Amino acid sequence: MKPLLTVLTQIHRPAVYVTNSRFLSSGASSGLLPLRDDAPIVGSSRELVQRLGSQVEVRTDFITEKEEAAFLQELESGLKKKRYEFDHWDDAIHGYRETERLRWGAECEEILNRVRSVSFAQGSQLLGPVHVIDLDKTGYIKPHIDSVKFCGNTIAGLSLLSDSIMRLVKDDSPSEWLDLLLSRRSLYILRDQARYNFTHEILKDEESVFNGQRVPRRRRISVICRNLPG
Repeated sequence: MKPLLTVLTQIHRPAVYVTNSRFLSSGASSGLLPLRDDAPIVGSSRELVQRLGSQVEVRTDFITEKEEAAFLQELESGLKKKRYEFDHWDDAIHGYRETERLRWGAECEEILNRVRSVSFAQGSQLLGPVHVIDLDKTGYIKPHIDSVKFCGNTIAGLSLLSDSIMRLVKDDSPSEWLDLLLSRRSLYILRDQARYNFTHEILKDEESVFNGQRVPRRRRISVICRNLPG
């Protein structure tokens, strides 16, 4: 089941507030502890970053290289059977392959349980299949808000193979925005206002700049968990 996406046009302005100066990931950790004081986020204002502080998270090095390899081992054979598509049904994604997966091997399932435990409220009903998007190096995801018909108040995604930039823009106020540096093997979490009132997108390689620093975009696989509308 594909989420319904509404594409919105945005205006982006230079960063004026940075939560930290550490950009690219340099190693692996358990990912069990929040990195709130070291979150790689820039925004249009200090007030916006603080206001959305509990609703937007980026946890760098959430999984190890070995755990990333476990996901790739499970996913690659199925993805290779698909062609990259450049004409998404509602024009929201360009240059992608996707699948949904309900059953995982033991190692990946353990990682996904860790994702769920840190991302969703206890007792939250989760969408059963996990959504996987394989984005070509030349691919990108346009600004959109996932339909509330199919998704609840939280999205959590693992980023595999490449660093990338996710941009959030307030749908009724384009001057309010956040850029998230999604380093390879990181976890991002969007909740509540960040889900319903902000579009999100993955920037093209040629636009992939974080706070003035070039972040090359290569092939990227995202493994996305959602909860059900409640």
